[in-house]
Amino acid sequence: MAEEKQFDIVIVGGGPGGLTAGMYGARANLRTVVLERYLPGGQIAITEEVEDYPGFEHISGAELAMKMTEHAKKFGLEIISDDVVQVVSEGDYRKVAIGAGGTRYVGKAMVVCTGGSAVHLNVPGEKEFSGKGVSYCAICDGAFFKNQIIAVVGGGDAAVEEAMFLTKFGSKVILIHRRDKLRAQKIIQERAFKNPKMEFIWDSVVEKISGEAKVSSLTLKNVKTGKTSILDAGALFVFVGFHPNTGMLPGEIKKTETGYIITDAKMETSLPGIFACGDIRDQLVRQVTNAVGDGTTAAMAAVYRIEKMGD
Repeated sequence: MAEEKQFDIVIVGGGPGGLTAGMYGARANLRTVVLERYLPGGQIAITEEVEDYPGFEHISGAELAMKMTEHAKKFGLEIISDDVVQVVSEGDYRKVAIGAGGTRYVGKAMVVCTGGSAVHLNVPGEKEFSGKGVSYCAICDGAFFKNQIIAVVGGGDAAVEEAMFLTKFGSKVILIHRRDKLRAQKIIQERAFKNPKMEFIWDSVVEKISGEAKVSSLTLKNVKTGKTSILDAGALFVFVGFHPNTGMLPGEIKKTETGYIITDAKMETSLPGIFACGDIRDQLVRQVTNAVGDGTTAAMAAVYRIEKMGD
């Protein structure tokens, strides 16, 4: 029989939202656990610099993640490294997260903060050259491409910020965007346009990634003219969005057509006792500050629910 561990609040995902929820749950003197498959902090832990989190004009993502983790653990939060493969609801007051090894983490309430995964281009060569010039994390792999031409695909905040980070390594960074203008915040765009190492290719998409042992060139297509061209590049970093990691959740939880979880003002899903916060939730913007606010609301709503159970 699988091992079963009992908690008051089970939090699936250890990003900023999950750590905040964990802090508030533990602070309410409830036995609270965060289940995280990698290191606490989520995507922020591999972000070079954060400058839009109140109180910190400049702080590395890794340091901010560490501070959040340490703060939450001081209140008694337990953090366990496990990959949750399924979430089930067994009655009104048993919410169960099942780990990859079969361990069952049972809570009276649950907060799901599982973030998202990078969207792939799904073009020839992408899979073959993954880890050989194709990457989805600039801070992880940028240093491997010193003095090379680096291509970046995307037009949002992440794409532009990561492209600027890559200018620390590449001789040139070329941003490829399918439209004729960026979607990133204006202040981020301005910095990119002023960066002497940055170049831009507009109205274009990557159709093929080529090379031998590693990436050496990209086939681009202009979406307006239909013309194709070859771009010599030693690496391609892809930042075209992400999809929410909700596959482990019960089917009765309502989602949007694109898979984002629909919640009420308490961050509660359509399945009572299961709350959601951060990037997996259907909302206008997805920033660290959003996740932290969501985590606070979700945790306190879970606390109130558990308190009512004792009435």
